[in-house]
Amino acid sequence: MIEAVLKKINWLGHDGFRIDASQVMYIDPYQIKSTIPADIILVSHDHFDHCSPDDIKKIQTKNTVIIANSASAGKLTGDRRIVKPGDRLTVAGIEIELVPAYNINKQFHQKSAGMLGFIITVDGVRIYHAGDTDFIPEMKNIKADIALLPVSGTYVMTADEAVEAALAIKPKIAIPMHYGAIVGTQSDAKCFADKLKGEITVTILKQE
Repeated sequence: MIEAVLKKINWLGHDGFRIDASQVMYIDPYQIKSTIPADIILVSHDHFDHCSPDDIKKIQTKNTVIIANSASAGKLTGDRRIVKPGDRLTVAGIEIELVPAYNINKQFHQKSAGMLGFIITVDGVRIYHAGDTDFIPEMKNIKADIALLPVSGTYVMTADEAVEAALAIKPKIAIPMHYGAIVGTQSDAKCFADKLKGEITVTILKQE
């Protein structure tokens, strides 16, 4: 089942993903080429490379539901559900849990801002999108089958810190993200994969 769900996850670059499940879900679409209409769009926080109104307009319909915190929702239009870390909701049969995302050794993403990570359940498989975050204590309580983790450093975890996060979460599959656009390179993803070899299966997705 996990392998089947993995095939539904498409990396759009940076922190952006499209999940082709019973509902088409996008997470943080930014500089995307995809024009497949969205049923659900999840926005982790209001920075331009995560909350991109221009990209959202490419995939938004009158029926699209946007899940975002208040800062992001204020930049967008349409059916917006304002959420905060700790919330849970079900949209069109998809269970979504909102979890914290923040920095602990830098100031770009402060805990008080209520920025988001997501746990989405697809066909019984829990997918964790960490958002822009460091390795935070809350990760030790996250249960996920597939974890999408930032690896670039600068604004988020380094590859080494992402390895620590993966070992704490213990997903079946880890997928590196947050590289190749603003900061970070393929070498960060490879470093992450190399250091988890024999511990956790890492899948480096090709950008769509």
